[in-house]
Amino acid sequence: MPPTSSAVSFDAARGLAVLRTPNSTYALRVGVDGSPRHLHWGAVLDTAALTGLTVAASPAASSFEADPAPDELAPQTGARFGPAGLQVRFADGTSGAQWNFAGHTLQDGELRLQLTDRHYPLAARLCYRVRPGSDVIERWTELTHTGTADAGPITVDRLDSAAWTAPARPDYRLSHLAGGWNSEFQLHRDRLPVAETVLTSRRGLTSHHANPWLALDDGTADEEHGEVWSTALAWSGSWRITVHRDPVGRTGWTGGFGHEGVRWTLRPGESLHTPVFAGLYTSGGFGAASRAWHTHLRSCVLPAPEQDRPVVYNSWEATGFEVDQAGQLRLARLAAGLGAELFVLDDGWFGRRTSDRSGLGDWTPRPEAFPDGLRPLADEVHRLGMAFGLWVEPEMVNRDSDLYRAHPDWVVHAPTRDATELRHQLMLNFGRPEVEGWAHRTLDRLVREHDVDWLKWDANRGVTEAGWAGHPDPDRLWIDHPRAVHRIMDRLRADHPGLRIEACAGGGGRADLAVLARTDQIWTSDNTDPVDRIAIQHGFSQLFPAQVMAAWVTDSPNTTTGRTTPLRFRFHVAMAGALGLGGDLTGWSEAELAEAAALVARYRQIRPLVQHGRQHRLTGGGGVTAVHHASEDGADHAVLVWRPVTRFGHQPPALVLPALDPTARYLDPDEGIVHSGVVLTRYGLELRLPPGDHASRLIRLRRVAP
Repeated sequence: MPPTSSAVSFDAARGLAVLRTPNSTYALRVGVDGSPRHLHWGAVLDTAALTGLTVAASPAASSFEADPAPDELAPQTGARFGPAGLQVRFADGTSGAQWNFAGHTLQDGELRLQLTDRHYPLAARLCYRVRPGSDVIERWTELTHTGTADAGPITVDRLDSAAWTAPARPDYRLSHLAGGWNSEFQLHRDRLPVAETVLTSRRGLTSHHANPWLALDDGTADEEHGEVWSTALAWSGSWRITVHRDPVGRTGWTGGFGHEGVRWTLRPGESLHTPVFAGLYTSGGFGAASRAWHTHLRSCVLPAPEQDRPVVYNSWEATGFEVDQAGQLRLARLAAGLGAELFVLDDGWFGRRTSDRSGLGDWTPRPEAFPDGLRPLADEVHRLGMAFGLWVEPEMVNRDSDLYRAHPDWVVHAPTRDATELRHQLMLNFGRPEVEGWAHRTLDRLVREHDVDWLKWDANRGVTEAGWAGHPDPDRLWIDHPRAVHRIMDRLRADHPGLRIEACAGGGGRADLAVLARTDQIWTSDNTDPVDRIAIQHGFSQLFPAQVMAAWVTDSPNTTTGRTTPLRFRFHVAMAGALGLGGDLTGWSEAELAEAAALVARYRQIRPLVQHGRQHRLTGGGGVTAVHHASEDGADHAVLVWRPVTRFGHQPPALVLPALDPTARYLDPDEGIVHSGVVLTRYGLELRLPPGDHASRLIRLRRVAP
């Protein structure tokens, strides 16, 4: 890639801004009305070609279709009839902004276009950034009330991070993730209707039910071929993205934090900055889009991408709330014997926490379970060669807790409305500085006093009856709370450089680029059934790399589905991510413990490929799916293959491996067989799966000299 300074340019004479990534070009032009208008996003074009482009106009231009070109952020004014990314109301009741272009700044790969309203004290900066080696373009907006102290407030009804525009195509298909608790990250690919399609979360969390990632293609792309435009919003609270395809074929989308009806008041001198809304283009299909996202997260987002994610043992499914020191010590010794590298003590260790009805908020060890505190357990875990982790849910509180009795006003509530309890708990308002301060002090103390290496940060409910008693601008909690969560995580990591954090929200309810900028992995789903997890992990991988995907091996029958599956199959599915163990090891037979230890050792052999390599998703015949992890230099490969259900007479055909070099030869070190690269890429690898349902196999390949 060229140096960052030449990756972004602005030609003031033409009003032309150009952003270049290794495999794409993005361009916009400031219109005669002062509004930045989209010009090009796609294949690499040189400056001469971009200069010759005209901004897209409606092919049905008339008094009803007068808007000449798509905005980089659409205001409410003018003949704009699509979704507005900026909605403001001034003190005199006037709505909408009309811009003058006030110049630009350009430094270190970051471009800021400066806009001022023609009449009112409002300024905006549309911000763009590219990073070396990444195909991702990061965009956000900064809005400022520039008036004097006696100026009236400006009400912000909507402030999106960015609007994106796709080129004209005869048709489009929308890929997005939907689901629910225990069924997160289900990939949906549907023809994009001529309409406004809204993807949103109103829950105060990223959400199990939708994710702020999407991809568009013309309906012909597959894993290895075709143009794909994809975006992801870096936000851990409520959000909304509106995709608009109009009757004459123009297609674009606008998105940002907050759902509909959330207002924010700006007073003189105040600013509102949006989260990053990132986007990328590829001509290499959905697989290339995912790998480009993975590269970006590893190089520009994750706090410690080079570190291996440890093999974790978590005690929740073994003990539930029946937690005590003796039982945890026994589990820790068994986990260490299997090769676990991290032991996490889950719920039930604190306050009067013997069920989900009490104790949340009282973050001191429960004396009946840990008469000498947690330090003896932490010391023994460390002596066994494992890191020590602790489950916390700092944003929530039970009514039956000392914290709630002392500070009932700290919860998110509207005084004249009954407060809804979910999982018998209420939500603390981290937007209040005193609550944020309490949370940071509490977590800092836990980490220091107990030598905690890992926090599993959970959040088991969404926002209801959103209110902030006595605050003149109560909707601020929708934005201030997630930002306080981020700040606390940042402070903890800064104060404890070795601390690692796992993001959890009843499973995958908080999974986004913002939370991953300060955590190491995401608890993907409370559903650990390996058959269900294949689809969950497939959807998760569209945006997120395998190293941040927590994946556990738990007991059989599975506690969620009741399905019985072999230990080997459970391991092979979980080995496609950051491997964890979560079953009741005291009930495993000696044979199961020995098999598990061998499979953990096997995972450690392929962990560099899974967690740091390039991922290819594969689909074969006969109900077979697989993931292929390749080293960056293409020398080493690991292929995990799964067949949940078998049918008589439907043996799976050979599995084609397009990521290999057809001119090379590859050794299977476990079978001692050398394969031709051209055969594996064109005809495939014979799978030889064991008979019956829930069959799986791990295949390793190493490039060898011809």
